[in-house]
Amino acid sequence: MFEKLEVIYLAGGCFWGVEAFISRLHGVNHTEVGYANGRDLAPTYEKVCSEKTGHVETVKVTYNPKFIGLENILENFFKIIDPYTLNRQGADIGTQYRTGIYWQEDFQRDIVLKFLAKKRLESSKKIVVEARPIINFYPAEDYHQKYLEKNPQGYCHVDLNLIDDEEFKHLTKEEYEITQLSLTEPPFSGKYDNFFEEGIYVDVVDGEILFSSDDKFDSGCGWPAFTKPVSQDVITQNRDFSYGTTRIEVRSAKSNSHLGHVFHDGPGGSRRYCINSNALKFIPKDEVEKYIKNKNKE
Repeated sequence: MFEKLEVIYLAGGCFWGVEAFISRLHGVNHTEVGYANGRDLAPTYEKVCSEKTGHVETVKVTYNPKFIGLENILENFFKIIDPYTLNRQGADIGTQYRTGIYWQEDFQRDIVLKFLAKKRLESSKKIVVEARPIINFYPAEDYHQKYLEKNPQGYCHVDLNLIDDEEFKHLTKEEYEITQLSLTEPPFSGKYDNFFEEGIYVDVVDGEILFSSDDKFDSGCGWPAFTKPVSQDVITQNRDFSYGTTRIEVRSAKSNSHLGHVFHDGPGGSRRYCINSNALKFIPKDEVEKYIKNKNKE
């Protein structure tokens, strides 16, 4: 039922910029900032900054290996860190700002160590990036999560222009944040919330047909709601543990776009696919046939 996802933990200085950069990689489903591999069982930002807990500011990265491999993630990670400086990145100094790669699965260990060995051969300088299993990870306070999305002018030691996202240039800012950064639009704000014209709804990223107006209903939840997709093959379902909850996330199977979540409180106990308007594009009924013909020519 659920897509097989993998998790890696990356420390590269202030976690605001590292999260903002890594979350933009195609194939990364979720990111969460927190404090890793320390001694305190209830770390806070203030405690960690005292350098007495041993924690390191870290980003928990959940990714889909069908779209991006671990080595690709590490290559991008090395674009934004100074791997030769100990306990410092940018203007931030302290043990909590050390660099590190912490694996969750045994098979990841070999990939990480092989990657670092290759990097050592490419440089005469000593690489001081930690490489070890993840021992513990405590999510940081809410205001740290997606900090640069909430505060676009906030401090960031990472050059976010280093990432190549040309394939998403056709998206609006809101569409990009929803589909690629897994954000959620405010309830009752989407253009398709209270919208019931006949037609189909396609993935705003690649145009894949996802939902039909025949299966749309007014749930009163503030987002477009469907009882089912046009086919289970056009979506994937993932366990989503973000924000201290357990939900089932829905993504587009071909583009890996974040769409929304599915619940079991629809009509008669059916499923309710709660989808962001900004993840969809509507095709009116009288244009559907032409749209499908053009899509099949691609």
